Formats: sequence, structure tokens, C-alpha cells
Amino acid sequence: MKVDGRERLRVVLGACIGLLITAGLSEWLMPHGGGVPWLVAPLGASAVLVFGVPASPLAQPWAVVAGNAASALVGIACVHVLGAWPEVAAAVAVALAIGLMFLLRCLHPPGGAAALLMVLAGVKDWSFAAEPVLLNSCLMVAAGMVYNTLTGRRYPHPQGAMPPAAPVATPAPDPAGSLFSEADLDAVLARYNQVLDVPRDDLRDILNEAGLMASRRRITTLRCADVMSGDPKAVEWGTPLQDAWALLREHRIKALPVIDRARRVVGIVTLHDFMREASLDLHEDWPTRLRRLLTPSPLTHSTKPEVVGQIMTRQVRVVSADRPLAELVPLFAATGHHHIPVVGPEARLVGILTQSDLVAALARMDAL
Repeated sequence: MKVDGRERLRVVLGACIGLLITAGLSEWLMPHGGGVPWLVAPLGASAVLVFGVPASPLAQPWAVVAGNAASALVGIACVHVLGAWPEVAAAVAVALAIGLMFLLRCLHPPGGAAALLMVLAGVKDWSFAAEPVLLNSCLMVAAGMVYNTLTGRRYPHPQGAMPPAAPVATPAPDPAGSLFSEADLDAVLARYNQVLDVPRDDLRDILNEAGLMASRRRITTLRCADVMSGDPKAVEWGTPLQDAWALLREHRIKALPVIDRARRVVGIVTLHDFMREASLDLHEDWPTRLRRLLTPSPLTHSTKPEVVGQIMTRQVRVVSADRPLAELVPLFAATGHHHIPVVGPEARLVGILTQSDLVAALARMDAL
């Protein structure tokens, strides 16, 4: 696991200080004599968890205290029952300790070492599980609470409830900004069916952050050419209004790029342009006004527009096909653009990008 130098130093100093406090207080509190050690070896492994991964379910106070003490009792019991067969006693002690820790919901890897230590040392005194094992564990937890809090780490770290064995029928609404629901996470954890050394809330936050970073990365790699509508319908300056209107209606589109003979964009004509010229904001008899606008004049000179070039919008924004799609999001959002022609080599028209194309691209990325 990669962490920076500051976090490494925090863990190293924490383990040193925690063991120093635990050892010093244990030696002071325990009665002298009798050859009873004031510190047990599994506490070294407990220190790694308490100070190195304080968010882990395996490092929480109940896991440390109950896991070590209960495992020590199991080891002592195996010495009493199977002491004549130390190899068997060692294996059985570790296995039973793991089973008991599962039962008590206090799984703690150093607990297995505590059970094994009792067998290897031939410990038969039941009080050994209290002093020094239980005492050591309590002092280690207390030191971890103080040190982790002072250095900006939550300890104890709240642990989410384990996922139910049965799938959840109705997912709860997703929290704001979440890529998945709590029910989704519960269902996946239930199928995974393994002990995770990561608390549920941290796992959820990590997955959400990774998903958001992936979405941001995908949108930065997309180009206009990836999502634009290719081979767009277009008209020329001299295209009759009737023909342009027919294209708009036939293909159910709202804008047509206006191009010259080299397919360079010289303007754009939209439904709004037709409505403006036909004064469709005046509701009375608007079909007649629209029909009059679209009907070609039989005269050589006309007082109304006859071709696209006379009503088109000349100031048209275009974008290159290789422009990053992310740069167009604020353009659509802030400027009111709904259609943007896309140009390729030599500024020739190659496609058109609409708000619908942009929304569809974002929706596909969210679904990945």
C-alpha cells in the first residue's frame, strides 16, 4: 500500500510510543516476581494494526482486547487438554481461537499468535490471559485512541453493519453524488462473502471517489468527433426556403448548417429564423404567414426573403473535430447554444454536435 512519508512516520512513531506506554505501565501495574512477563509478543502485531490501519475492522478496540484475551484462554485450555501432544495443541489452539473470534465478532490476527504463544510456552495459569494479555491489550487500545485522535485519525472507527445474506428487495435512494446505492454495496459484499480489512464506510467512499475520477478521465479523453452526428444535413446560401423547411421537417431537426461549395460553414439556419421572418410570435393567422414566406415569388424582384442566405444567422460558432468534449460543456450550459457545427481539415463541415449528443455521451459514461 502506497502512503506518503508523513503517514509512514506517523505509524512508526505511534507504534513506538504505544508499545513504550504499554510496556511501562504494564511493568508498573503488574506484581513483580513469579517470572511472569510484563509484555507479550503478539502486542507487536497489534501495534501494527492499531497505529498502521486504525480504520480496519481488525484493529478496533473490541477486536484487540477480546481477540487477544479470548485467544489466550483458548491456548491455555489446549495446554491443559492436549499438552502431551504440543504439535496438535498448537494447531487446534489457533483454529479454535479463529473460530471463537468469528463467534464473538472480534477477529484480530495477533489473537492467533496469542493462542499459539500459550501452547509454545506451556502456560497453564488461567490468570495469564488477564495479566499480561488483557492488561497489555487494554493499554495498547488506550494509547491508540489518544495518539490516533491527536494525529487526525478516527479511532475507534465506526464500522457499518455487515450486509444481509439475502438480497435487498428495494434499493434505498442513492445519496447525493453517489455512484451506487447502499443496497448495491450490501448486495456485492454479500456475494463477495469474505472478511475485508476495510470499514464499510471507507470502502463506499473509496469506490465513489474512484468512480468519479474515472468519469472525469473518460470525459477528458472524448473528442467532438466521438459523439457528434456525422454526415449532417446542410444547405447552401442559395437554397430556397421551401427546400430548407422541408429538410427540417423531414428529418425532425432544428438547425441546418449553411455551407459554400467547399463545404465551409458560412452560417446556420434554424427553426427560430423561420419563425422570426414569418412573425410567428403573432398568433393570428400564422399558418398563412408561414406559407407566404415559404412560397417562391413568381416575380423577378421580391420584397420577402426567398433563399436561406437571406434569413440565416451569419455569426456561427464552430468547433474542430478533435476538440475535447469537456470544453463544450460550459459552452452549451452558459451561452444557450443548442447546435454547433463540427469542422475537420481545411475547416470543412464534418458533423454537428447537439445538446442531445452531449447528454447521451455523459449518460453512457455514467452507465459504464
